[in-house]
Amino acid sequence: MMTLDEFLKDWHDSRPQLLVHTSGSTGKPKPMWVDKQRMLNSARITCDFLGLKAGDTALLCMPLDYIAGKMVVVRALQRHLRLISVPPSGHPLAVTETPEDKDLLNLTFAAMVPLQVYSSLQEPAERERLMSIRHLIIGGGAIDDSLESQLQQFPNAVWSTYGMTETLSHIALRRISGENSSLWYSPLDGVDVSLSSDSCLEIYAPQVNPEKLHTNDIAELRTLPDGSKEFRILGRKDNVIDSGGIKIQAEEVERLLRPHLSCGFMITKVSDARLGEAVTILIESDDADSALSICRNVLPKHWVPRHVLPISHIPLTETGKPARAEALLLASKVLTGE
Repeated sequence: MMTLDEFLKDWHDSRPQLLVHTSGSTGKPKPMWVDKQRMLNSARITCDFLGLKAGDTALLCMPLDYIAGKMVVVRALQRHLRLISVPPSGHPLAVTETPEDKDLLNLTFAAMVPLQVYSSLQEPAERERLMSIRHLIIGGGAIDDSLESQLQQFPNAVWSTYGMTETLSHIALRRISGENSSLWYSPLDGVDVSLSSDSCLEIYAPQVNPEKLHTNDIAELRTLPDGSKEFRILGRKDNVIDSGGIKIQAEEVERLLRPHLSCGFMITKVSDARLGEAVTILIESDDADSALSICRNVLPKHWVPRHVLPISHIPLTETGKPARAEALLLASKVLTGE
């Protein structure tokens, strides 16, 4: 795991580019070189949006091997923030009884993944610290409905981010907490979004990437009265299930089921002679009948899984995201008894 000193050494060397790795949500993490100046541009845009100023405090609690952690440091460098670094863990705000511990009581800015936020909410002292952060941005995975409902009550600003390694962390934010909470993402300054012919989000952000990026995220787009745009993500194109001519988004099915299923689960698909593809649910439980009953009560008729497959654990990537490709293979093997 890269240390802060190692990152700073790379940052301050004579090379104009820095090596980063994609998060691996669709496979093995891949290396890519990015311009340091574009990373500074991204940092400036975020700091301007959030109103961060020199002397504010920023928490580094994510691995520096990936873009999210690197960009926390770059924001601190660009805006002259006071960087507070703790080892990456599920409890970044844990009480340590060290002299540095008091720094966690007055944070201006922090970036976390959903699991860190969830874990921090379980401990009263950590929850209090989490609530005191003036700007908390959350990325690197989906924020489920129950977690979002808790964050909506926070007194300060909590944001969900949208972005990827190619956009040098996020290019859009949506407010989770307070009266201005929304399901729609607002692109940052200098970012233009559009939809492709197959309803996938396209991003043009020349300050962070010179190319127009074509994503696999199915999205909705709307234009506000002032001419600005907002978008909402429905799911990944790869995760569309074409069942008997009806296109079903796996993430939308999961969103509806999440408040009702207590066990771990994932929606995937298997080949079907009649339908082409059949909705399939993997569950971390032996009670397939109860899971199917819940699905029938909650989901539209054509979304109900045709197969309920109990497994020992839901496959995840190294960064904790659903391993969709592995789930596809696993469902096929379980169904055929391989």
